[in-house]
Amino acid sequence: MFRRRLTSLLATSIHQSSQIYKNPNFISTKTISSSTFPFQSQQSLYAKINPNNNVSLSHGIRAYCSYLALNDLADNKGSNKKRTRKGRGIGSGKGKTGGRGHKGQRARGSHKAGFEGGQTPLRRRLPKRGFKNPFSLEFQPVGLGKIAKLINAGKIDSSELITMKTLKDSAAIGKQIRDGVRLMGRGAEQIKWPIHLEVSRATVRAKEAVEAAGGSVRKVYYNKLGFRALLKPEWFEKKGRLLPKAARPPPKQKDKVDSVGRLPAPTKPILFTKEEIAAAAAAAASTPSAA
Repeated sequence: MFRRRLTSLLATSIHQSSQIYKNPNFISTKTISSSTFPFQSQQSLYAKINPNNNVSLSHGIRAYCSYLALNDLADNKGSNKKRTRKGRGIGSGKGKTGGRGHKGQRARGSHKAGFEGGQTPLRRRLPKRGFKNPFSLEFQPVGLGKIAKLINAGKIDSSELITMKTLKDSAAIGKQIRDGVRLMGRGAEQIKWPIHLEVSRATVRAKEAVEAAGGSVRKVYYNKLGFRALLKPEWFEKKGRLLPKAARPPPKQKDKVDSVGRLPAPTKPILFTKEEIAAAAAAAASTPSAA
């Protein structure tokens, strides 16, 4: 690098006019560190040294940089380190035992994570706190007041059956439904017309409020696959698969639900009592005669 810089300076000195050398105020640019004025030409350097000299340096001017050159590019010292090659002879320093020493546990392979040499590991020394019930269920709550607001806004049709898919599509609940939906009694005074719902669980207050308005609440059971078929039936169509058959509830949940869920998402409620069934049959019989 110094050789190339010296060559550039000599070539510049040869092409300069002889008047520069006759000037007693001339100071050689070679005495100035190039790191002081990086990326500058010899003419700008001379102009800073002799500001009152009007000598022109229009011939043989070359610009150079003292910081960077393609053949000088290299990594910083110590940035790259060669990997240790073991078992390459005694003279390498890592031959024979390869830096493991003689015998002992660390000279004979590895051990599993958390092994502390045979003593009781930390995970067993610390006491236990609480537990996680693997049979616990997590339901998303939704209040009757929120359902009433969505009905008034036109996002839910109260004349049809309100299922968990209806609640999800209307943004009454979140997208992640783990074990179902629990109907709460918040805002029960806003329900003044009959509505029919199918949810996983319902509080006593919510059920009484809906039935007092002439509606019905049915608690249905869906397993994980059943919830996917209920909420995202297009996924099965995309995969070229048929909708699964609704699963029956396990024995521990059999007394907490009214019936098995229906697939695909139903649009009409299931009648509960014999009086409701008789009234529906009478209405269906009177419809053709009226027509």
